[in-house]
Amino acid sequence: MEEDLLASLTRQVKEEVVENYFRERRLIEFQVEHLYRQAEQARSISHGAGERLARLSHLMIAPEMRETLREILGPPGDNFWGLRLRDDFKNRLRLIRVLALTRRAKFKKLVVRCYSNLSDWTKKYRTVYEDLCNELAAVNTNIDAFQKNFDLLAIMNLLRNMDIRNLEQKKILGGNYTASELSELDQSLFIHKIPMGKLVAPQPLDIPEIGQVEDRLGGLAEQIYRKYEKEVRAILR
Repeated sequence: MEEDLLASLTRQVKEEVVENYFRERRLIEFQVEHLYRQAEQARSISHGAGERLARLSHLMIAPEMRETLREILGPPGDNFWGLRLRDDFKNRLRLIRVLALTRRAKFKKLVVRCYSNLSDWTKKYRTVYEDLCNELAAVNTNIDAFQKNFDLLAIMNLLRNMDIRNLEQKKILGGNYTASELSELDQSLFIHKIPMGKLVAPQPLDIPEIGQVEDRLGGLAEQIYRKYEKEVRAILR
């Protein structure tokens, strides 16, 4: 009778320990899943901003004009944004409709409007990126806390020592595992912190406010129109 009571209590304790472990582990897994969904949304917005950068670059027509635009933006380097600056636009986005009395004025307004639209998207992405960084920090903090609160090897050793029936060994965590098996299981169940690079979200593009560069953009548009009027007419058509 006493042995049956002890066995029953032992089983309840073991089940509670295991349930607590997997309940908290599942909460971490839900948080990680949410983080990756958030990263996917961030990448989608970065792609939208990248397309608007490619559209603005397309208006530059020639490499030397594109280089002037790069100077206005600030060197984006060879990262995600640098690639978009050199990307082939292929009309993936429609050109913004603008009204003006002359083609020259229309092209100038178009360049400025495209830059303004790019600026809006980079700000939108920066907000989403910062939220993603905050979420990543919170998830990694929770992973740290989980690893400290639930030392798997310690739990398994506790359960193994409490096991009074050989038939229960390995049925519930903490059975008759060898040291090698324990180590492999611990490594396979270990939850690693997530590095930012794994989310594949580019750092935000930092460009000047439209009010700071509007005159320079207008001057650049004038220069492009004078030198490549035929190509500009084809774009505006």
